Amino acid sequence: MALTKYRKTETQMNIVTPFFQQCAQTPEATAFVEEDQTLTYADFKSRIEKIAASLQAKQAQNQCIAIALDRGINSASAIYGVLSAGAIYLPLDIKNPATRLNLIIQDAQPNYIIGQGEAPAWLDKTELWLDIGALLCTTAENITPTNVTPSALAAILYTSGSTGNPKGVALSHQALSNFSTWASQTFAINHQDRIANLAPFHFDLSIFDLFTSLANGASVYFLPSRLSLSPSRLTAWLAEKQISSWYTVPSLLSFIALKGALETTPLPHLKRILFAGEVFPTQHLIKLANLLPETKLYNLYGPTETNVCCYWPVDRNRLNVEHTIPIGLAACDAQLTIDADTGELQVNSLNNFSGYWLQGKLQALNSATYPTGDKVSLNQYREYDYHGRLDRMLKCSGYRVEPAEIEQCINQLEYIESSAVIGIKDSTSGQRPAAVVVLVAGASLAEAIKPLRPLLAPYMQPCKFVVVDNLPVLSNGKTDYQAIQDLFKT
Repeated sequence: MALTKYRKTETQMNIVTPFFQQCAQTPEATAFVEEDQTLTYADFKSRIEKIAASLQAKQAQNQCIAIALDRGINSASAIYGVLSAGAIYLPLDIKNPATRLNLIIQDAQPNYIIGQGEAPAWLDKTELWLDIGALLCTTAENITPTNVTPSALAAILYTSGSTGNPKGVALSHQALSNFSTWASQTFAINHQDRIANLAPFHFDLSIFDLFTSLANGASVYFLPSRLSLSPSRLTAWLAEKQISSWYTVPSLLSFIALKGALETTPLPHLKRILFAGEVFPTQHLIKLANLLPETKLYNLYGPTETNVCCYWPVDRNRLNVEHTIPIGLAACDAQLTIDADTGELQVNSLNNFSGYWLQGKLQALNSATYPTGDKVSLNQYREYDYHGRLDRMLKCSGYRVEPAEIEQCINQLEYIESSAVIGIKDSTSGQRPAAVVVLVAGASLAEAIKPLRPLLAPYMQPCKFVVVDNLPVLSNGKTDYQAIQDLFKT
């Protein structure tokens, strides 16, 4: 399959240009809603122009600009302003510890850091700080986005770093545009859509919320973070705001399916739910599909380095609690191959990242094909099935054991809500599986795991179980396997 369908033919582009074109058509349409604040397309354009003009005066084109702002209108304005100036945005998770934030800043070497108010105490390099309030006081109008080459960098997203040091994934304007165009067409996003955003801007799910939305005249509603801890209030918010599209992680959707009061909170406006980032336990997806029979569900797959390279429109008739769901067919016109020896999925796509941003510069790739580190196979429908991370593979008494397979067995048990499996050292067998589980209210661990023994081979049986109220998650909503590993060190 040739990589031509979504290729940009022009030699100059900018991922934010479609917004400016849309703004010319619908300036009074709602662009963003955050709590009680509503911003029209024209209002947002004005903010972008002021930030861009300030950065242009600092000759910031092609420079890395970090953004230390909470998810919301200010941070979206900063991102669009940075891109309009022809610079590269680097969103920081300001909830991270100071040591991690400074580690990222030290590695990324941004030219400026946009935040709010005075420079924070945690920042080592306060001379880099730019107050967004001051930027928005700039006089500017009718600023057009700086044209750049398609290969010019647009974003640097530091990976969640569940193990080891964080790495900056560098994405070009072409990569963001290719995904945005594919998503616009595949999901038929238009000016009537209301898109819920909960994905933090350092997480690649936010590319849909930030760019696909405004390129098509849709409105973005910032879902208050506090509601992620209260599933029934979250579903009430979706209903009240008449949300039509939501791209989020399976762990949160599982929480809503189990405790979100969907039986009594209809969501007639919710046309589609996209999910990605981790495996969706099939029994939870079945429950969600039954509770939202009119909502289209899509499983999107791809590491940050490729954004989305596979997707599966959920076929409710094929959902089976004993099987994980497929990751489906090639997305974004990607070329996919499977390594004959390891089963690893390899991706060649215009979505692919340009390389890793290390010590303030791009470490370019040696190959157009990215090895995902994920094991896959083709099923009878010629769709891709996911079999877990190759680097999560355990070696137990000489056997290769995939934790995802054990998780699937545990998750189908009647009294288990969710689980995660890691490997712990064992003097006899090298490694043995261990599991953390979330139990159904009122259940005991003994009765919950009693049916597990006949489902798994002896070497796959978890040697230890830890019961938790909720699986620990990273700031992007993915399961935090490092935190789970730490539970077995105490």
